[in-house]
Amino acid sequence: MSGHSKWHSIKHKKGALDAKRGKLFTKFIKELTVAARTGGGDPDANARLRKAIADAKAGNMPNDTIDRAIRRGTGEEEGVNYEEITYEGYGPGGVALLIEAMTDNRNRTVAEIRHIFSKNGGNLGESGSVGWIFDKKGYLVVEKSAKAEDELFDIAIEAGADDIRDDEDNWEIITAPETFEAVQNAIKSAGITPQVAEVEMLPQNYIKLEGSQANQMVKLMEALEDHDDVQKVSANFDISEADMAAA
Repeated sequence: MSGHSKWHSIKHKKGALDAKRGKLFTKFIKELTVAARTGGGDPDANARLRKAIADAKAGNMPNDTIDRAIRRGTGEEEGVNYEEITYEGYGPGGVALLIEAMTDNRNRTVAEIRHIFSKNGGNLGESGSVGWIFDKKGYLVVEKSAKAEDELFDIAIEAGADDIRDDEDNWEIITAPETFEAVQNAIKSAGITPQVAEVEMLPQNYIKLEGSQANQMVKLMEALEDHDDVQKVSANFDISEADMAAA
């Protein structure tokens, strides 16, 4: 089972999403604002904004809060101007990390991210140090019990998916970013609710961690994802579910 799928799974089991709803709303607002600023406020013509709206609604964000964030992005309302920054670094065992952040104070954010790395057995790297390890892909996780393999394969591939991977209890569906939305819609139209549906930076390979290194890696991931300016963290670790749950 890939570290990617397991990380999503263990976060869900821990109930981290419900426990940190306030932080999630902050992240949703930033993504809505930046998506509207960079691609316009019409979701029909802006795939990134469509995804941001869907995520915010799935997180039970009120419609008026969503609308205000979009209006800030298009300049119809005054608000904070967020800058998108990607940080790269190394975790325990040489694990590569890619951190996507949005901030209104670049100096503050980089100092705080560097501190999180150093406190948790990692170090912030130079731009380009690990980015080459990751590819931008659409990524969906479907429980095996949801649909037979041949049926799911036909649905996903016909909609434009690149690959389907066997991941123990789940299927991992990989798409190009451009076909992600079509594949996701096809999956949902077939009555399947994916556990994960994101456009993410997926690693080309994984580093197996155990024991104290695994424990330290989980704490580093949690600290980074807990930071208000961090939107997404991608990493190429592979840790057993037992080690993740014990961290």
